[in-house]
Amino acid sequence: MLTVICETPGELRAQERIKPEGGESDVLLRVKRVGVCGTDLHIFTGNQPYLSYPRVMGHELSGVVEQAPANSGLMPGDPVYVMPYLSCGQCIACRRGKTNCCVNIQVLGVHRDGAFTEYLSVPAQFVHKAEGITLDQAAMVEFLAIGAHAVRRGDVKQGERVLVVGAGPIGMAVLTFSRLRGATVTALDTRAERLAFCAKELGVAATVQVGEDDTAQLSALTDGDFFDVVFDATGNPKAMERGFQYIAHGGRYVLVSIVADTISFSDPEFHKREATLLGSRNATAEDFETVVKAMRAGQIPDRALNTHRLALSDVPAQFATLLDPAAGVVKAIVEC
Repeated sequence: MLTVICETPGELRAQERIKPEGGESDVLLRVKRVGVCGTDLHIFTGNQPYLSYPRVMGHELSGVVEQAPANSGLMPGDPVYVMPYLSCGQCIACRRGKTNCCVNIQVLGVHRDGAFTEYLSVPAQFVHKAEGITLDQAAMVEFLAIGAHAVRRGDVKQGERVLVVGAGPIGMAVLTFSRLRGATVTALDTRAERLAFCAKELGVAATVQVGEDDTAQLSALTDGDFFDVVFDATGNPKAMERGFQYIAHGGRYVLVSIVADTISFSDPEFHKREATLLGSRNATAEDFETVVKAMRAGQIPDRALNTHRLALSDVPAQFATLLDPAAGVVKAIVEC
């Protein structure tokens, strides 16, 4: 089977591997679609803190069942999506239902080889029927679930004012699910074209481009109160630190980004606001179900989000082009 491996940062290589057989409790999948995530781009550029090379990337995937255990509820030919966070089920986080931050987590495409390949064997409990959605949509569930989880962590409510800093795919997912909860949503980003996309396709209430007067604009939008909930989805430590100043008194700040760095903030400013600081990692089955339900209801502009496509065989030669801001990539999907 064709497999694409990231040997070292900046080096992708196609090779033939033996088709996996899978264990008794595993599902053998014929991979059909793989979404390219910011994590994959960070792996390619050498900026992913939880990874060792070489690695087969790809954790946003959909496929068709080839073989499945008899008691799995899955049959050959079933279209499926995969929860790529392989949790242990026994640690303190798993016992509390927080499988997304399992102590022993193994994420496909990060801690173990992922979906840039033609066949993949996955434990059955992480494979779910993609009922009522297309294979393209099923490959987009994971990144949208990260946004849905962050919004749930932030406990966004009807009528609240929400600021999302960073209008990449994860930020767009946060914008989308905040709006679906009835919040008034503002996007802040450095890129005018991303902000225009958010206004046209995601229905955000306002957009602000990073610049000398951005704080004044954000203040004006909220009558000087700033935002009930602020989300950071930038992956930039300076932006993460700056975001503290946008929290309203009594507000919440949710860090969706992860960086290999230390984040600091002014304790007096944080304390006087009685602000709440939250981390948001991955997603749970509940969040995946939230996304699928929204897709079935036609509430996700998935066709607009999927701006680029390429074949698995073209990944080694074309992957680097996805890093070019001029390409206008929102979500690229690899067809296997």
